[in-house]
Amino acid sequence: MAVYTEVSFEEANQFLQSLALGTLQSMEGCSGGIENTNYFVTTDQGAYVLTLFERLSAEQLPFYLRLMKHLAHHGIPVPDPAANRDGDVLHHLNGKPAAVVNRLRGKSELRPDAAHCTLVGSMLARMHLAGRDYSMQQPNLRALPWWNETVPVVLPFLEPAQAALLQSELAYQNHVATQSAYGALPQGAIHADLFRDNVMFEVAADAAHTPALTGFFDFYFAGNDAWLFDIAVCLNDWCIDLETGATDAERTAAFLDAYTAVRPLKAQERTLLPAMARAGALRFWLSRLWDLHLPREASMLKAHDPSHFERVLRQRIQHPLTLPVVETTESLAA
Repeated sequence: MAVYTEVSFEEANQFLQSLALGTLQSMEGCSGGIENTNYFVTTDQGAYVLTLFERLSAEQLPFYLRLMKHLAHHGIPVPDPAANRDGDVLHHLNGKPAAVVNRLRGKSELRPDAAHCTLVGSMLARMHLAGRDYSMQQPNLRALPWWNETVPVVLPFLEPAQAALLQSELAYQNHVATQSAYGALPQGAIHADLFRDNVMFEVAADAAHTPALTGFFDFYFAGNDAWLFDIAVCLNDWCIDLETGATDAERTAAFLDAYTAVRPLKAQERTLLPAMARAGALRFWLSRLWDLHLPREASMLKAHDPSHFERVLRQRIQHPLTLPVVETTESLAA
């Protein structure tokens, strides 16, 4: 959500009016991420997010935008891309592919408790099931092939102990990917980046201040992959101690209980949860190393700290995240 491509107030106003979204009243650049140019825009018709895509191509983008449309149609609270008069949801602005989505209500919860994790786990399972009949296909672009390509690029910037850990974990993940259980993992469209800052909540006015989940957003890392990888990414952010990377047992149990109440895990998923937790930590340690050491110029750019996910990975290796194997007909079904 850095600003790489500047958009003037008048340019944004004309663009929004072309989509019949009203007259622009205010706009503000977003500084919360590093992949795309994002602006919060408000018109006389509502609040929206205007995105210009800096890395993803016009050929890749329909997968993400149509996935959001599909999920919204199936009752999952996600941003719904605005279409033009021809029904297209992918547009162009200032030479870049662009999209506009409605802005979700509420705010992110950066210090979640078990109640928040319960809501996220349940909604993630619902999202996975809702995406089963989504017809478009696109691989997770930050999966194992990208790790194999990127590790050699970042190795020269690392201390020997870090380099050894990165190479060892990459070898381990390549080994896991050859196992029959890995090939049998249930798959579909995944978010792949469902961190605390990509979920919105509102708090009820009751005495208990009960949270309500109002939406998932930022689907621009989504792809077809194992649902278990999506679970692992969430567990590595929602259910850990941020300072140490250690597992928070209460939040982990809340998340997994809520998820499995909607979609029970298969036997292969229970077996490979420790490996996928490591894979999720590796993926984000690697991408943060890449962004830190090979940055792009951008207004308001804030690179994330890679050492955080190095700590998470070490915790996942030293203290594997495991579940009891449940030998039932349902869990053994392919």
